[in-house]
Amino acid sequence: MDKINEYLQIAIDKVVFFLPKIVLAGVILWIGFKVVKKIVQLLNLALEKSGFSETLRPFIGSTATVLLKGAVLFAIASVIGADLTGLFAILAAAGFAIGMALQGSLGNFASGILILSLKPYKIGDWIQLDDKFGRVEEIGIFSTDVLTPGNKILIIPNSMITESVVTNYSERGKIRLELIVTMPYDESFPKVKKIITDALLELPNVLKDPVPDIGIQTFDSHSIQLIVRPYVEPDNYWSVTFESNRAIKKAFNSHNVKVAYSEGVEMGAIGE
Repeated sequence: MDKINEYLQIAIDKVVFFLPKIVLAGVILWIGFKVVKKIVQLLNLALEKSGFSETLRPFIGSTATVLLKGAVLFAIASVIGADLTGLFAILAAAGFAIGMALQGSLGNFASGILILSLKPYKIGDWIQLDDKFGRVEEIGIFSTDVLTPGNKILIIPNSMITESVVTNYSERGKIRLELIVTMPYDESFPKVKKIITDALLELPNVLKDPVPDIGIQTFDSHSIQLIVRPYVEPDNYWSVTFESNRAIKKAFNSHNVKVAYSEGVEMGAIGE
């Protein structure tokens, strides 16, 4: 009976000692999570008003929620009296190991945050990175999906984009084609320029303003090389390229404009 009374007294002492801390921990948990929810709501509203990307806003909100709730739980553990030294050491070691293992992914992640924040391009823009050209289909945290004119999806790591020069063809709303056309030396340049200009302006997808830019680029051994630069909307880049070449060839044929090309094969002697 004495042992039972002793254990009962110990239990009562423990309850008396821990009950206020448990009640305080519960209050901190309830109030803390309410405050976290309000802070995250205000953060999302501020991000929306500042024009942050729709892809980035949920990620920032989720990250802030996890961090703030983690801080609340650590505060509760401190109130209860738990020793967090060992836990902090474990978390630090785990964070270091994960960081080393995901070094490349973290670089892509940081680059994704930059891209979504600075917005060098958006979904639907035509961009070129080195020899990769296409329309942006999706901007993710780790990579950007680009649809090529050949209907292939390029999944480009974001770190590769932030470390290179990216050409955005859609930023200004129109882009300029660069076509090479040849004309003979004995032909009139003003005449050929007018023929090409009239042929291009008849195409529905060639912009009328500004008018196509046509000039002499260089003098070749057999002909004069002209540079022809019509302006188009980015989505019409490839179709207008083919239409322009076809229209110029047809106009040259109609106006009897000759071009230099080698017809047949020349044979050369072979020595011993």
